[in-house]
Formats: sequence, C-alpha cells, structure tokens
Amino acid sequence: MRHLHTALWGVLPYLTLVVLVAGTAWRYRYDRFGFTTRSSQLHESRLLRVAGPLFHYGLLFVIAGHVAGLLVPESLTDRLHVSEHLYHANALIAGGTAGLATLAGLALLLHRRLRTPAIRAATSRSDRLVYPVLITVVLAGLTATASGATAQSTYDYRLGVSVWFRSLFALDPDVTAMAEAPLVYRLHALLAMALFGLWPFTRLVHAFTVPLGYLVRPYVVYRSRGRGEVAAGAGRPGR
Repeated sequence: MRHLHTALWGVLPYLTLVVLVAGTAWRYRYDRFGFTTRSSQLHESRLLRVAGPLFHYGLLFVIAGHVAGLLVPESLTDRLHVSEHLYHANALIAGGTAGLATLAGLALLLHRRLRTPAIRAATSRSDRLVYPVLITVVLAGLTATASGATAQSTYDYRLGVSVWFRSLFALDPDVTAMAEAPLVYRLHALLAMALFGLWPFTRLVHAFTVPLGYLVRPYVVYRSRGRGEVAAGAGRPGR
C-alpha cells in the first residue's frame, strides 16, 4: 500500500504535468488551428447565452477558490486575523455557489449539445470522454466542500491536502498528508489529474488561447467609403 500511495501522490502528479505541457506543445505544433472550441453558436444561441457565462465565470471563481485554499497557508490567514470559522464559512458559501454555478452551466451546455441535432452530430469522441470526467470532478469537489462544512467533520484540508499540494512545488511530495485524506478528497484529486491529462487532446485546450491582447490593442478606426469617394471626386477636374 505504501508503494501505491507513493505512485499516486508522489509520481502521478509530475507525470500529469509532463503530459499536460508536452501534449499542449505537441498540439500547438501539429494542430495549431485546433486550438478552438469549434463554436456551435450558429446552431443554437439562446441556451448558450445563459450556459456559457454561467459555466465559465463559475469555473473562474472555482479556480480562484482552489488557489486560495491550496496555496495560502493557514499561518498567513492567522496573521491576518481571519478566524477558521470565517474562512470555512466563506469557502462553503463562495466555493459552493461557484461550484453550483459551474455545474448548472455545464448541465445546460450538455443539454444543449444533446437536444440540438447539428451540435450532437459534431460531438467528437474526445468530447464524450472529457465531459463525464469534468462532471465527476465538479461533483466530487462539491461533495468535499459540503462534507467539510458538516458538524461531524474533523478533517481540515488546509493541514492535509494543501500541505501535499504545496510540497509538490518543493519536489518533496508529502505523500502521507494526501494518503490520510478522506476518500472524497483523494477521488477529487485523482479525477482532476485525469482531467489535466486529457486537457491537451480535447476542446479544453482553447483555455490557453484567451485573447488577452484585446484588452490592450489599439482601436480600429473605420472610414466611411462614401466620404472617401466624395473627397476623391472633389479633387478631380470637372469636365
């Protein structure tokens, strides 16, 4: 069992990272035009206007919550005089709301994909593989959040899962910290690694092509064609 824990929590995270980086580089090199969601807005836009923002904004807040929960040590929040009760209440309310929004948006997107024949026909095999993994990752995360908020829970993920996650960056994985975590946390971590391993080979890779340049690019100036023609005609000699 010790060797299994070492493989899961000491080796697998680095293998996942290698697949994510190498797979993304390979995809960019040989399928650069495939860095897209293969937009289906032309086939259906009413549900997409609701489901798209709900899923994407919910996911952004979920990611922000994971960054705060996994990377910010408990000692820092103690120095900032943030009580454990306040921290976990905020994690439950904000994290739970973001997770439910993500799940609702994903459910609507899947419903839209299944009910619209043209979109259903364009669904690839990689889509059929990644969607169930994505759903189970979100469900496991919501279950972990809810279980940590119950009165019977004595587990503090900030002293277990978070310690393991930060130890990965030091190249000295604290395998025991993760091996002793409740099953739902371990399941959530394994599913997340599976998702990141699949990431470069699915439509999820479009997340690396967020058009941040649009925020700083100069305005595009348009000139009226009619005015240009009038100005050009004014300079011509009359007949």
